[in-house]
Amino acid sequence: MLCFAIVTYVSAFLLSDCYRSPHPVTGARNPSYMDAVRVNLGKKQTWLCGLLQYLSMYGTGIAYTITTSTSMRAIKKSDCYHKEGHEAPCAYGDNFYMLMFGLVQIVFSQIPDFHNMAWLSILAAIMSFSYSFIGFALGIAKVIGNGRIKGGIGGIHVATPAQKVWRVSQALGDIAFAYPYSIILLEIEDTLKSPPPENKTMKKASMISIFITTFFYLCCGCFGYAAFGDDTPGNLLTGFGFYEPYWLIDFANACIVLHLIGGYQVYSQPVFSFVDRWFSAKFPNNGFVNNFYRIKLPLLPPYRLNLLRLCFRTLYVATTTGLAMFFPYFNQVLGLLGAFNFWPLAIYFPVEMYFIQRKIEPWTKGWIVLQSFSAVCLLVSIFALVGSVEGVLAEKLS
Repeated sequence: MLCFAIVTYVSAFLLSDCYRSPHPVTGARNPSYMDAVRVNLGKKQTWLCGLLQYLSMYGTGIAYTITTSTSMRAIKKSDCYHKEGHEAPCAYGDNFYMLMFGLVQIVFSQIPDFHNMAWLSILAAIMSFSYSFIGFALGIAKVIGNGRIKGGIGGIHVATPAQKVWRVSQALGDIAFAYPYSIILLEIEDTLKSPPPENKTMKKASMISIFITTFFYLCCGCFGYAAFGDDTPGNLLTGFGFYEPYWLIDFANACIVLHLIGGYQVYSQPVFSFVDRWFSAKFPNNGFVNNFYRIKLPLLPPYRLNLLRLCFRTLYVATTTGLAMFFPYFNQVLGLLGAFNFWPLAIYFPVEMYFIQRKIEPWTKGWIVLQSFSAVCLLVSIFALVGSVEGVLAEKLS
């Protein structure tokens, strides 16, 4: 985790300077990741970047749908266990909760753009801190209650060495999913005001956020494993290592749900914005694409309805919900997504753009260091990707 934290900060450091080109402080703005790649690396690499970036964002929407349904189901099961006892057959499906989440996202997806969702981001951040503190505290309490530390340096026991290798590779994919936020870093940086320069503010914010994130990841992960050993659930707050206090488990899972409602929009709005711009440029005289209709809603400010936004964003949410229902495998899907986007989006493009911005020549000391860094991260990504694909297929075929 510490290695991934360092890699993520290096990635954020390199990418923050690419918000403006050719100079990181006085150059022209690049309001999106694709804009920065187009200016620095050319049209062909822009299409590759866009494909990977938007596929990754789409996949994150699927993962968040799975995670939210798991937490909603956990609230129901927690109440059932409290009333009926811990041995009660409290079994509930995921599909209903995924559909509920999808309906909520169809509504929130009509938010025009990133600049109109500051309140949703603040709410999501508060919820994230809340459930992280709860998971951390419950882990400590469980270790104290057990009177000993479970688990060991070798990790969870499995039947064969091959299974251990697959588990390790899937775990790397999960960590890779949890850390890098490069795919939306420039879109976030575009919302900052200057002075001070946007790249300076973004670097400072990245350092603080990565430090806090790493602290909670290590505390929840280490104390969770120390509390349960080989029986550690994939999701600490939904795997029912903890049963009581049930109201606290319910509150923590409710925080996860609210956090992911906002998180889904953070990763979807760049896709929506790209589609809006592309269709508007392609069909400048089309009323379906460009006309807005003013609608007055009770107790809310007037809303400008656009038919393209309504149809595309509804279809987008419906397809992420449908795929989540078809592949409802929490850890495996997260590992697959993390391995898929880690190297190209968090490492390759930031490093290549940094070479162009700083005019670093091939085979110089800086070039060799960064290329070696990129090569090591590529090998880790390949290893994690293979294991995560194996995990998804094994779950689907079992």
